[in-house]
Amino acid sequence: MTGPVIPERHAQLLAYASSLTPPSGWKIEVSGDEVIMMAGPSVIHQRNLLVVREQFDRHRPAELMPSENTDLASPHTGTLRNPDLTYIPLAVVELGGNEVSADLAEITVEIVSPSNPENDLVGKVRDYPRMGVPLYLLIDPREGTVTLYSEPADGTYRQRWIGKFGDTVPIPAPFDFDLATTSLIRYPS
Repeated sequence: MTGPVIPERHAQLLAYASSLTPPSGWKIEVSGDEVIMMAGPSVIHQRNLLVVREQFDRHRPAELMPSENTDLASPHTGTLRNPDLTYIPLAVVELGGNEVSADLAEITVEIVSPSNPENDLVGKVRDYPRMGVPLYLLIDPREGTVTLYSEPADGTYRQRWIGKFGDTVPIPAPFDFDLATTSLIRYPS
């Protein structure tokens, strides 16, 4: 989608997505004029997410909480994304509801799905900076690579750090630590 999203259209898409009853373990996202339904993750996906989350949890600021599969909404872009992991302010709990404003997320973490890699590699690289997410950590067990996107401006990330499993990823503030990737596992080929 190239032009600005009409708020009414975004509300219609969100209402439609909310009305769906996906099978157990499936999740729904909205990007532009698309409603995306995805199957639940594999055990390799879950293990890699655990390896990453445990390290982030040790370095998270006290005012942030981890959340897996939280809907991040951005009405001004017409986007609803559901990252594998995000860190959001504890204060959002007081707001209630099922959605969190995407611009409150400090980072999104995605483990690339073997069944729909374009969603993480193209769609979310496009959507997250437009939604105001400052950091996007993309882990690809198909290729054994890790990419950290940062410094969103004008709808894109200005910085990109690329490495492979085994490299140390420099995670900036507010976490400020080196993420070890030696324990990440690739999908079988």
